[in-house]
Amino acid sequence: MADILLVLDTLMERIVEIAILLFEFIGVGIIIYSGLRGFQLYLKRSPATKLTLAKGLAMGLEFKLGSEILRTVIVRDWHEIATVGGIIALRAALTFLIHWEIKEEEKESHQTEHN
Repeated sequence: MADILLVLDTLMERIVEIAILLFEFIGVGIIIYSGLRGFQLYLKRSPATKLTLAKGLAMGLEFKLGSEILRTVIVRDWHEIATVGGIIALRAALTFLIHWEIKEEEKESHQTEHN
């Protein structure tokens, strides 16, 4: 029975490690794409530049936050848990600030359209 639990634990760790890498990769890819797209819109002087960039950054951070949450499954000691918790708090705060910026930008854009 102990052997089966050890195998299942090892299997879960490998699956979680692969998922973490996948989520990190997707998050970084989205952030890079959003940065390039934002720069392209900036060069065109598009009014949607800030909103497009913020939405892309928020989505990328969501994937990176997901990878950190998964990382909590495989950490084993309190020091690692504290480190991961700090990273999660920081990324959650950044995500919150970006979502707030998106709402403010959308509200400002909506007011501009009606004036």
